[in-house]
Amino acid sequence: MVNSLSAAPKSAPFVSGFDRFGRHAELTPEISGSLLVSELSCDACHPGDRPDLQAKRGPILEGIGNRLQRKWVQQFISSPQSMKPGTTMPDVLHGLSKEKTQSAIKALTAFLMSQQQPFPTIKATGANPVPYEFWNKGNISRGRDLYHKIGCVACHEPDPDYEPGETKISPNDKLLAQLDPEEIKELGLAAQVRPVNSVPHPDLAAKYTPQALTFFLLNPEQTRSAGRMPQLKLAAVEAADIAAYLLRNQKSVPATADNRDAAALIIAGRKLFIEFKCVNCHRVDDLRPMFSAQPMVQLKANAAASCYHNPKAAMPAYPLDEQQQAAITAVLAEVSQDPRPSREALLAIHLLQFNCYACHERDKRGGVGFNRKPYFETVGHVDLGDEGRIPPTLTGIGFKLQKDWLSKVLQGKGDIRPHMQARMPLFPSRQIAVLPNQFENVDRKVERSEEEVFPEHEQLAPAGRIMLETGCIQCHPIRGESMPGVVGTDLGEVTERVHPQWFHDFLLDPASLKPRTRMPTFFPDGKSQNKAVLKGDVEQQIASIWAYLKAGDKQPLPAKILAEKAKNYELVPDKKPIILRTFMDEAGTHAIAVGFPQKVHIAFDAEQVRPALAWKGRFLDAQGTWFIRFAPPADPLGKSVVQFPAGPPVALLKQKQQAWPISKPGESTLEFRGYRVDKQGVPTFLYRDQGIDIEDRLEATQQQTLKRRLTIKPGANASAATQLWFRGLAGKTLKAVNPTTMQNETGLRVTVPEAFAKAAQVRTHDQITDWIIPLPLTGNTTIEVTYQW
Repeated sequence: MVNSLSAAPKSAPFVSGFDRFGRHAELTPEISGSLLVSELSCDACHPGDRPDLQAKRGPILEGIGNRLQRKWVQQFISSPQSMKPGTTMPDVLHGLSKEKTQSAIKALTAFLMSQQQPFPTIKATGANPVPYEFWNKGNISRGRDLYHKIGCVACHEPDPDYEPGETKISPNDKLLAQLDPEEIKELGLAAQVRPVNSVPHPDLAAKYTPQALTFFLLNPEQTRSAGRMPQLKLAAVEAADIAAYLLRNQKSVPATADNRDAAALIIAGRKLFIEFKCVNCHRVDDLRPMFSAQPMVQLKANAAASCYHNPKAAMPAYPLDEQQQAAITAVLAEVSQDPRPSREALLAIHLLQFNCYACHERDKRGGVGFNRKPYFETVGHVDLGDEGRIPPTLTGIGFKLQKDWLSKVLQGKGDIRPHMQARMPLFPSRQIAVLPNQFENVDRKVERSEEEVFPEHEQLAPAGRIMLETGCIQCHPIRGESMPGVVGTDLGEVTERVHPQWFHDFLLDPASLKPRTRMPTFFPDGKSQNKAVLKGDVEQQIASIWAYLKAGDKQPLPAKILAEKAKNYELVPDKKPIILRTFMDEAGTHAIAVGFPQKVHIAFDAEQVRPALAWKGRFLDAQGTWFIRFAPPADPLGKSVVQFPAGPPVALLKQKQQAWPISKPGESTLEFRGYRVDKQGVPTFLYRDQGIDIEDRLEATQQQTLKRRLTIKPGANASAATQLWFRGLAGKTLKAVNPTTMQNETGLRVTVPEAFAKAAQVRTHDQITDWIIPLPLTGNTTIEVTYQW
């Protein structure tokens, strides 16, 4: 999806909030100007004490010498805007002669590249494995998926060739898509459909090495302390994957440059770094600013020369466009009167600075851009509407969320939407510590205590347990337990999350606080539909639900959940196959179990991308998968369990005697791409190996054998000279039953068509004997395989 909007000149600094709202008169001039003043770091030189004008400042440059590539640093100093369009870095060399400019660039580069600092050590944990030199093992395909799913594209440009998953469009968006531009304008909906411009990337391949970009993604705060680029809670291998995707056009990994320069040149660069006031914005080498310009309140909006209008040689030069100049002129005229921004304006400015509006809507401003919504998906494409895939509104959030919980969310400890692919970013705590108080001060118009909202509610908890069964548990888990198929936010900690008054008002009339919510009202016209509980008293019924949820595990789970848990959850395929994602010992934590009515079943390992198990008889018990946290892996209930060969089913081998590859996450070239289900309910697993697409369909037969159909589809770049092999069977010993059938010591027999069998090879490597079959890459090829045991 290509962004078609380009209102700002390419040379102008790009500030997201100004570009999206200020350019369209959707911010007051004062807010627009304050945002620009802070993002351009004006008060780094022009001191002031207004919180809305505090300077963002530039990156920390300690360690820049081994983070960035020398050539890029040199070119960026020479021409910041051409090396990073939209940068807020001014031109500080514009007043020098050509000879002095080149001399200054050389000295400044020498000084900066002398700033060496080792990369931090990342400690491995169970949830965050750290392979040796993980930054060199990134997977481009996985990184591409992560970049487009976890929220990066809320701010940055999506890949026009990336196809997001199938997402149901909300009725409101369907309507907007059908309106013509004039109708949209007349209805006042232009802001909702206007494409959102992207925060530009520099030439990342020229700027970073894989190691440097990986460590930056893991912890942007280390160099960008202002928090405009947040963490996305990446594991080490995830950061390496995204870095590999972003550097996919890097022709070769840059060698570590010899950054040793003459000491005199470094000293000269250090002196210039102070002289050009770079130190006012950047932290490096314990240097401190030696210069302050006129205080902000003394600046004249109509001055003949300024940093953004006819700058003199000693001034930094900001290439602002007319709209940006007008906004700063307006705020400078206001600052001279020294008013203080309102609480509402100050909160809005902070949200604009951190670009919260890229994901969240507040008071009809912002939210995920119309052109970005398709990239926001639920896990497994579960249809929960926009509430399940789009980050929640911030309208009235200080009225809704308790301050302590809001702080937890901002600290990255309050995730309650595991069904959402997008991740809540993590910002530097010192930068966003003021937000919970600001939200509460702006949004909590009337403050009522829990006792005032729900007087004497504790004794009502048993009734609340009954009330939850009237609709709540059909959509929400309770303390990690739920009805089958339920995906939603867990209500177990809701009394720690939300204010009692909001809870009361929301249950009474959900749509009044959350327009277009899927949450139904159980009290239409303020009347209860359940007269049997607490005599139908609405206030007491709402209070009872609060009381039950607050009691936590002191109260038993709702009866319906307990009844479901007590049932026999053995899955019995009847007319169609059953597909269950689960954990299994031999198929791993990404197992996809398929049960067939013919009483032959398989388990596919989606992490190692291979069929792992097959068995006969009974299928699986789903109780552990559905209900039990930290349940042991599911075991086949049937008998005659056989294992398929370890490692990938197909492989490109340079030599026929080469060892068969081992499937390891992050090291295998196989990429799992999901599965599709046909009308008979049979899945076809899809994967890719170095540009070769493979479709793998397994189904049971009436004779209780497995019929497998592998279809190979070489891509345009696949070389006909490269040999792809299918591993038909492996074992300690193999025996030819007939010209087309091979059997191993476990009794598993594999049969292939005669033409393929004639070309097959038997070989032994590391005490394992393989029956491998060559597959041509000159066109699409299908091989049918039969398994019996």
